[in-house]
Amino acid sequence: MQRASAPIIANVAGILRAHAKSLSGKVALVQGDRVQTWQESYARSCQVAQALKASGVGNQDRVAFLDKNSIEHFEVFYGCALLNAVSVDINFRLAAPEVAFIVNDSRATVFVVNAEFVPVLDAIVGELTHVKKILVIGEHAKHESYEKWVNRYQPIDPGVQAKTGDVAFQLYSSGTTGRPKGVMLTNENFFGILPTSRDLWMMNANAINLVAMPLFHIGGSGWAMAGQWNGCKSIIVREATDVGALVKLIGQHRITHAFMVPALLAFTLMVPDIDKADFSSLKLIAYGASPISEQVLAASLKTFKCNFVQVYGLTETTGVVTMLTHQDHDVDGPKKHLLRSCGKPSMGIELKIVNEAGKQLPAGEVGEIIIRSKQVMKGYWNMPEETAKSIRKGWFYTGDAGYTDKAGYVYIHDRVKDMIVSGGENIYPAEVENAMMKHPAVADVAVIGIPDDRWGEVPLAIVVRKPGVGVTEDDIIAFGRTQLAGFKTPKKVAWADALPRNPSGKILKKDLRAPYWVGRTRQVN
Repeated sequence: MQRASAPIIANVAGILRAHAKSLSGKVALVQGDRVQTWQESYARSCQVAQALKASGVGNQDRVAFLDKNSIEHFEVFYGCALLNAVSVDINFRLAAPEVAFIVNDSRATVFVVNAEFVPVLDAIVGELTHVKKILVIGEHAKHESYEKWVNRYQPIDPGVQAKTGDVAFQLYSSGTTGRPKGVMLTNENFFGILPTSRDLWMMNANAINLVAMPLFHIGGSGWAMAGQWNGCKSIIVREATDVGALVKLIGQHRITHAFMVPALLAFTLMVPDIDKADFSSLKLIAYGASPISEQVLAASLKTFKCNFVQVYGLTETTGVVTMLTHQDHDVDGPKKHLLRSCGKPSMGIELKIVNEAGKQLPAGEVGEIIIRSKQVMKGYWNMPEETAKSIRKGWFYTGDAGYTDKAGYVYIHDRVKDMIVSGGENIYPAEVENAMMKHPAVADVAVIGIPDDRWGEVPLAIVVRKPGVGVTEDDIIAFGRTQLAGFKTPKKVAWADALPRNPSGKILKKDLRAPYWVGRTRQVN
């Protein structure tokens, strides 16, 4: 096989190039019975790169990918990186119209889809405006097999070297304006955080990393990449729905590191005979994406018997920007109050709390959390105005409201942008409202997050009906499922004669939320 000479880890592709030499025969990826060494992973990614090149993919072109967690994700991701193209992983939970929007918005010319999602593909194939090549992982009557496509090409590294400012990955976050936004993450963004993973999470080449969170989320892909940067063996879980199997996997593969959202931790605690499971290999579990209850955290510490760290971050910051260390997880001691925080800024992160005028606020005062770091995204794809609103003078305005204490710990208080976090998934009300307004019986609608013991929050639609039109809660929810991913669809419907608005016409979301959050110290769950 031909290889690029003397690879240096200076960009995302360099991770694979370097480890293929220094860790050649070491296992890199495991998915069920499938195993790839670093050398095999490199060879496959080189084949994908050549296949993409032959399909017309070039510098910074986008390639769309729709699948659950899989080895193919890494082949396509690194195949793109070797060409300095950009992988666009799509949330597999999205409804067909949402998938079509992202594929078209990204201007992807190649679309790789798992056979499991052929119904989605078939529903939108006539609407794809830029796609010239469709590959199906599995078999399809009309479209070429991914496997056959890859195997037509030799494992030759194209040798393209990406620059630090080049985009390496494009993830879509739900849009505050009702339109999903493509978050452009560069090589520099990733290398703002990857080298810190050894100190933050005690990772090294001997670690065995659980990749269970969705790879279309920064929590999943960022965590996986941190493990890969360190040369870890990665154990891929296609979808973390069978928590019993997930628990067995930890002992079976002697997993040392894992990232889980609080909802998944809560579900694992319900597994029968969880106290008899083998967790002796675990060294660290990171958790985040949504707040955790003290009960779930205390039970998790007792059950897993390893170090726990809480992380806070956003897609736009390439993941983690604050961390609550294991030493601060003092469930019954004098530092118990720190469990309400999300820790202190990580290495290389500048964090401030500011008021609406951008002035820094003192400890204890609530304002918007803003971040300055190499980890801050390049911007939103083809949305210069949204980028300018979010990144001002080098500072990223998170949309999260919070405060710091005198010791520098950060506390999340509320969400400036009304975002709902349900089971670790971000839901923007504007996007849901735009979809619900398509229902012929809806005259006006507001979507808010309300507390839920299982998911933290779930979306509630407050609907104003058109005069003389009959519609039920079930009708509204069923319609929502045709337009939106299941997690975004309102779980409940409330009715109103009119929605409260301020003089400029903006819906007063805080007034609508207030009755549902009575008695709670913070307005997130």
